[in-house]
Order: sequence, then structure tokens, then C-alpha cells
Amino acid sequence: MLKITTAGHFCHFETELKVVFNLCSSPMQANSPNSYFTHQKVSSGSSKAVTEINEEKRTDEDGCNLDNSMHGFYIAPAFMDKLVLHITKNFMAVPNIRVPLILGIWGGKGQGKFFQCELVFAKMGIKPIMIRAGELESGNTGEPTKLIRQRYCEAANIIKKGKMCCLFIYDVDAGAGRLSGITQYTVTNKRVNDILMNIVQLPGMYSKENPRVPIIVTGDHDVSTSYAYDPLIRDGRMENFHWAPTNEDRIGACEGIFRAYNVPDQDIVKLVNNFPNQSIHFFDALHAHVLDDEVRKLICSVGVENIEKLVNSKEGPPTCELPKMTLQMLLERGTCLCRNQRMRRESSIAS
Repeated sequence: MLKITTAGHFCHFETELKVVFNLCSSPMQANSPNSYFTHQKVSSGSSKAVTEINEEKRTDEDGCNLDNSMHGFYIAPAFMDKLVLHITKNFMAVPNIRVPLILGIWGGKGQGKFFQCELVFAKMGIKPIMIRAGELESGNTGEPTKLIRQRYCEAANIIKKGKMCCLFIYDVDAGAGRLSGITQYTVTNKRVNDILMNIVQLPGMYSKENPRVPIIVTGDHDVSTSYAYDPLIRDGRMENFHWAPTNEDRIGACEGIFRAYNVPDQDIVKLVNNFPNQSIHFFDALHAHVLDDEVRKLICSVGVENIEKLVNSKEGPPTCELPKMTLQMLLERGTCLCRNQRMRRESSIAS
């Protein structure tokens, strides 16, 4: 048992952290990055990494029940646990333990990885230094690596002023990633991977006074199959977290999406269970789709030819009343969205 007292800007309470070492006994597990992403099906229809199922069980046994809401939105306990632990460990001086500098959060498209990170950062009082995927590509080969160094040092300067900070690279697969057979592995990709590897090996290398800056990256695919920098994802360098929301997580996220419309909790449960294979972003798109009727009423009231005058009005953009959402309405619109998804898939196959 390692007892640590945190105070000041970061936290205002005492907590006990158990440091648990899970050593790979199998040579295949130790050497293969695919061992991180051994999935199994669960009743909710989503897949979860076996390592994360064990993490959730351990957290429940520890009895650490933290408030997992921010601004009325739901934060998945497993997601918050992994992200808060990673950031906190990187600001601690723990002897004889090498804490990974990078946390890689990987998962399916539209599962809310970016938004969940934003909620956790807000709850911790962190304003992260961000790098978008599009910034990792440039006609000048050295620009992306220069950008990473600059942003890393910028985060370090904030930490030196006594404020917690981190470097957040989101949708990294769209910039530095490589899908074998689909995208080309460029010199820029290699240099981005090299600079991240360099920072991991020597976190304070750019200045002796630079503090350690935790790095969080998100991506839509398994790092074991989508990336070329295998040395970077090894144990001790990058901690890999496969995010696959459970049915409870999806329900919690939907409660935040529809909270302004006073949709009963039991209706949200029925809605989520009726579309078990859809991502969290599907329900956000469904929420926006329901507003179409109100916007259509506005258009009919002013006429199509007068919309431009209305939008450019000095009184500001037009508004509309929030519609009353019923379960039947949401199910009908959700079925319509599913039909559109199916048509897109079929047309893509036909072409």
C-alpha cells in the first residue's frame, strides 16, 4: 500500500492508491501488441478489452466511488478512472517505478472519446494544450515535429507556473496513423512517431528545468493494427486503453444528451436498448434530427425567399422552441437514421 497525500491546486483530499503490477508471463503476450486488444462480446452488444474488464472489477472492489458527472453530462467511470490515474501518476514522485508518459485511448468511431476527455479535463481543472490530427501533416516535413516540441514546452511552462496541464493529441490516426494497405507511411509519419518516442525516453530533454508533461492521444482504431511505431506502444512507454462503452455508459451519455427535453429515464433506457449496435454519436445525431420539424415550421412562417433577411438580422440568429420529445418520436427518427445508414452501406457495396 502506497499512501499519498495530494493538496493545493490538484486536489483537496487524501487518497490511497494501490500500485498493482501485472507482469506478462506468456512470451506471446509480452511481445505482441495484439495482446492489448483481445476482445470478448458482452450482452450489451459492445466489445471490451479483457484487461479493462479486470480494471473495472478492481476499481469496484476498492470502493472508490467518485462523482462521475460534469456540467450535467455523464462520464464513464472506467474512462475517468484511467485518465485521472494516468495524469495524477505523472505528477507524482514515485520511487523505483517508471510511469508511462503517454496514454493511448483507442476505440470505435463515434464513441465519444474526445468529449469524455473534455469532461474529465474540466472536472480536474485542466486546460490541455491540444494538437489536432490535421496539424500532424504538412508539406514541410519538419513542421509537425517542430509543432509537437513547441506544444510540449508550452504545456511544461504552464506546469512550472503551478497549474496542472497535459498535451492532448486527438484523432491521431487521421494524421500520424497508418492503416495498412489504405494509407501510405510517409516521412512525416515517421518523424512524428520518432519525436514522440524521443519525448517518452527523455521527457525533460528540451530544457533541464522542464517538468514532466503527461500526453494523451486518441484514435479510432486499434494501435496494434493501425500504427507503425510498435516500439512506442510497449509497456512502460505508452499505456493503452481500449474504450468500448457498456450499455450503462451509453444510457448515461444519452441522459446528458436529452436532459434539456425532460425525457423520462425509462424511455431513454428503452431507446438505447432498441438500437444496441449504434454509437453514442448516433443518439446525438438523433437529438439534432428531431429539431428539423421546428426549423421547418420557422421556414414556412417566414417563407424561403425571406430566410436570408432573417439570418442576417441585427437582432441576431433566429431561435426555435425546444420540441417535446416522446419515445415514439425518437424511435421513428432513429429507425429513419438506421435506414439511411443501411442505404449508404448498400450503395457503397454496389459501387
